[in-house]
Amino acid sequence: QINHGMAEHSARYDRFACALVKAGFAVFAHDHRGHGQTKAPDAPLGVFAKTNGFDKVVEDVLAVNRHIKSRVEVPVICFGHSMGSIIGLNFAMRHPQEIVGLVCWNAGVETGGLAAISRIILGAEGVIRGRNSPSGLANKLTFQAWNKVFAPNRTDYDWLSRDEAEVDKYVADPLCGFQVSTGLWLDLIRGVYFGAEDAHLAKLVQDLPVHLQGGAQDPCSNKGRDMVHLSERMARAGMIDVTLNIIADTRHESLNEVNRDQTTGEFIRWLSERFA
Repeated sequence: QINHGMAEHSARYDRFACALVKAGFAVFAHDHRGHGQTKAPDAPLGVFAKTNGFDKVVEDVLAVNRHIKSRVEVPVICFGHSMGSIIGLNFAMRHPQEIVGLVCWNAGVETGGLAAISRIILGAEGVIRGRNSPSGLANKLTFQAWNKVFAPNRTDYDWLSRDEAEVDKYVADPLCGFQVSTGLWLDLIRGVYFGAEDAHLAKLVQDLPVHLQGGAQDPCSNKGRDMVHLSERMARAGMIDVTLNIIADTRHESLNEVNRDQTTGEFIRWLSERFA
């Protein structure tokens, strides 16, 4: 069950899904509220919902999870990239009995630094401009700042991948790269803080297979260090099957990087060892 990242959509995971299907796994994916083809009067592009957006997104994951189980009698592994990792981790903590595996890739999951500063600044922006307005401030603090790491820049999204063709696909996609609302950012930060509480982490089954991955050149995950810290927290919580993979030279989108075939192959081996 795939959970995509911010300002993108589930169709971008087609190549990855095809590789998983070829290896014998069924793949399901949906567009989160305010993304891709999932829009509603209270959730236009870039908005989770007018109120309680993050809770609604997590419950959407539960609805999809149960839909999957109504269609096929198979255990479900929750996969998330970036924002999808934060959503997936929250889902696993709230509904641990619904999954048999958890995959979190390329996410900023720490509450210090950027998350703490952003919560204050964006809270003020939400009061002044409204929660449902696109957040230029958040865009500057994140995407624009992360791209400067790779200056001189060819595009505004060089931080995503070293593969220029993949970056160009993202730039050309009208359902990618849009500014999301202040409210969505605040909802997501709330999810980061929820996931950072050890009491919530303790709700995960201790022998749950977990796969954590980050790029060593990914500014979003603090060069993979956020994934390292999450693995350390899980170890302290007594979890016994946590795999950590920090990929050298890799930027944010592992599945669209120049070494994506190797990354996908290694992940399929991990899946096959535990679930085939």
